[in-house]
Amino acid sequence: MAPISAKYSKTFAKSGDEMRTRHLILGGFAAFLLLAAPAHAGLFGETDEEKAARIHEQNQDSAITALKQRVQDLEDSLRQATGQNETLAHQVQQLNDKIERQKKDFEYRLCALNAQQLGAGQGDGSDQAAAVPCPGGAPVSQSYNAPPPQQQNSAVVRLAPPPGVLGTLPAGKTAAMPSAANPQARGQFDAALDLLAKARNDEARAQFRAFADANPGDELAPQAIYWVGQIAFVQKDYAGAAHAFAEQIKKYPTSTRGPDSMLKLGQSLLAMGQTKEGCMTLGAFTSRYPNAAKGLAAQAASERKASCH
Repeated sequence: MAPISAKYSKTFAKSGDEMRTRHLILGGFAAFLLLAAPAHAGLFGETDEEKAARIHEQNQDSAITALKQRVQDLEDSLRQATGQNETLAHQVQQLNDKIERQKKDFEYRLCALNAQQLGAGQGDGSDQAAAVPCPGGAPVSQSYNAPPPQQQNSAVVRLAPPPGVLGTLPAGKTAAMPSAANPQARGQFDAALDLLAKARNDEARAQFRAFADANPGDELAPQAIYWVGQIAFVQKDYAGAAHAFAEQIKKYPTSTRGPDSMLKLGQSLLAMGQTKEGCMTLGAFTSRYPNAAKGLAAQAASERKASCH
């Protein structure tokens, strides 16, 4: 029995050594696998850090692409808005031009109507330089017939001149010959004409009166007094008109406005109901102004024929 036990004892001892060796080998292999796992992952896949970096980079790329698209969209919108603004600016300019043309046309029509009412520059020989300067056109010249005579009350001022008197001005006293217009005076006169062209008749009348009073020796003074009378005539202030026309004739007998003023003086007297005096004035027209325009002479004769019996 002893030999057999010894035999088995050796066998078991040998088996134990083998078992320990196997355990050591398996343990070392397992350790190797554990140590080799990161290296294996690096060779055949990506780490979490790499994956996170990759995702972050992809997100950045997507954000950059979105921003680029947004910038492109904004640029397209800006170009479109710029084009629309240019179109609108062009349309606004066209509207402004149209409004300006309509404004000028309205001003001209208003001025022409006012000039027609005022009888600017009657007759073929009137001074066109003193006609109403309507904007956008030549000075307007129209004739204007006297209204029918109106009955006046007993307190009316009689302007019919006795022998040697014209209106309210003594017949021996005339103003000195007008001198050439100075620039400052011309500006005042033009300002009055501008008011007249805008149909601001009350202001124009006052401006012409102020000019005539301040510049009696100016060559435009008789024109200013004529316009004072003409505006008063249109406003049916026939007494004021007659005074102004008589003043113009008496102070400036050689003025080119003389024939116009004498015709208007006669018409004003007739409109005031002073038929005798008006007829005398119209009857003296040809002898006082033999070289007057034929149109004015004919109108004076026609007025006298229609109103004087």
